[in-house]
Amino acid sequence: MKSKPLRSTVELVLTVAVALFFALTIQAFAVKPYRIPSESMVPTLEMGQRILVNRFSHKIGGDPSLGDVTVFTPPNGTDEQQCGNPGEGPFYSDGAASRQSCSKPTSKKSDTTFVKRVVGMPGDTIAVVNGHVVRNGKRVSEPFASECADPSCNLNPIKVPAGHYFMMGDNRGNSEDSRFWGPVPRDWVIGKAVVTYWPPKEMGGV
Repeated sequence: MKSKPLRSTVELVLTVAVALFFALTIQAFAVKPYRIPSESMVPTLEMGQRILVNRFSHKIGGDPSLGDVTVFTPPNGTDEQQCGNPGEGPFYSDGAASRQSCSKPTSKKSDTTFVKRVVGMPGDTIAVVNGHVVRNGKRVSEPFASECADPSCNLNPIKVPAGHYFMMGDNRGNSEDSRFWGPVPRDWVIGKAVVTYWPPKEMGGV
């Protein structure tokens, strides 16, 4: 009689253990939740909104696509707006305005994650005019992007290196992105944002 409760307890523990294993495996390799940490993707994504990111496709060889809202690890120059090519970037070290974007990231990645939109593919020539992207000489239709007049919103053309992606926030006047610290290497891209699930009123595809 005593063996039945014991067997039930063991089965329950095994069931919970298996469920946790699969939940952690799915999060590690397939889908993972992220919280939007800033206002850089307004109006597409608000600060505090939560999204699910498809990590699996990129782990089996799928590359980011133009226009994807993507989670990635930026270069370690993000905090100080450091560029891999000294002297490049929307602002020089003395704070003076420049029209030059950053064409090369620093060699090491940061320990944080960012959410931005892919606006430039490997080999593309990218410029920015009033916050809007000019890709390979043609202005891109970006109804999601905000106008801005900051010096960093007007940048001279650069060529995105092979194996790299140019990332920008939709809130062009309030986004730390590839303009400041360079394109992102393919290996640092985590996955594509596919759906927002919180708050409930904002639930839907990204």
